[in-house]
Amino acid sequence: MHRSEAGRLHVIAGPMFAGKTEELLRRVRRSRLAGARVEVIGHALDTRAGAERLRTHLGASLPARMMSTPGELSPLLAGEPPDLVAIDEAQFFGPGLVPAIDALLDAGVQVEAAGLCVTYDGDGFEPVPTLMALAEEVVKLTAVCTVCGRDAAFHVRLAGSTGDPRSATAEQVGGVESYQARCRRHRDLRETGASGAPGAGSAPRAASSG
Repeated sequence: MHRSEAGRLHVIAGPMFAGKTEELLRRVRRSRLAGARVEVIGHALDTRAGAERLRTHLGASLPARMMSTPGELSPLLAGEPPDLVAIDEAQFFGPGLVPAIDALLDAGVQVEAAGLCVTYDGDGFEPVPTLMALAEEVVKLTAVCTVCGRDAAFHVRLAGSTGDPRSATAEQVGGVESYQARCRRHRDLRETGASGAPGAGSAPRAASSG
């Protein structure tokens, strides 16, 4: 079937524990209820749910194709493309994801891409910032700061790392054992300590892994 219109790009971005994968899977389920043909894509580095499956921090999961490079998206365009492609952990695919998504959009496929827009040291995590600039819709989620309970737009790594925070390595995949969500005030580990203990004058609140 030839599609006369280009697809639309929707980006779900934020720090760790903001509920990005939850929102992505919600959109997948909604599209399937509407009769759309959907392909769910995860990155091969994320094996927390086992083979060929995505899982959120809250335990929800769906079957998925796990890929390592943007080039692996090309076969989706063979024959009749799906109506929607949902991509999780977009940051791990690198800058090559941008032209790969462009090809899907040109073929009339709607793309939902979820990923970290910031690294654990607070810099932009490409290609998500670029995808946000090119998208028709951007949903920017926040987590809950583990120190004060305010909206957290950042996350910090508790254990030391010798690698590039922008690299796609197994070391980058983790949960509450390795990372914490932080607000702008408390994103510096030197202020609160690596354990997440609050500094003077701040009251700790329960953290959310949403």
